[in-house]
Amino acid sequence: MAQAAFEELVEDFAFLDDWEDRYRLVIDEGKAMTPLDPALKVPATKVDGCASQVWLHVVTDSGKLSFDGESDAMIVNGLIAVLRRLYNGLSLAEVMAVDARAEMGRLGLNDHLSAQRSNGLRAMIERIRETAAAS
Repeated sequence: MAQAAFEELVEDFAFLDDWEDRYRLVIDEGKAMTPLDPALKVPATKVDGCASQVWLHVVTDSGKLSFDGESDAMIVNGLIAVLRRLYNGLSLAEVMAVDARAEMGRLGLNDHLSAQRSNGLRAMIERIRETAAAS
C-alpha cells in the first residue's frame, strides 16, 4: 500500500547490491530535502527518543497527511526523506494502515540500522501515526 514515490525508492534499492551504496542513497535522499524552516524547530516539533536532534512538522489538511522534517545527522535526514516518500499525501486512514516496519524491511533498513537509529525511526513513525490518529 506504499506510495508511488516509495515504490520508486524500493526499485532503486533493488538495483544496489551493496549495503554501503544503499546507505549512500538514503543519505542522498536526505540531502535533497529542503531544510526545515528554523521557526519550526521548536519543542512541539522535536521528536524524543532519537539519538540525534530531530524535528517533524506534521500537517493534516483535507484528510491528507504531509510533513517536513530535519535532523542534525545525515542518515536521519535520509530516514526522514524515506518516511516522507512513504507517508506524504496519504489519507489519515491510509497512514494508520501502513505497516511501516514491513515497508522499511523491503529496503533492508530493519537489518542495517543501529539500535539507536531504529529507536529513532520508531519514534518518528509513532509521531506521524499519533498526529494522524488525533486529526
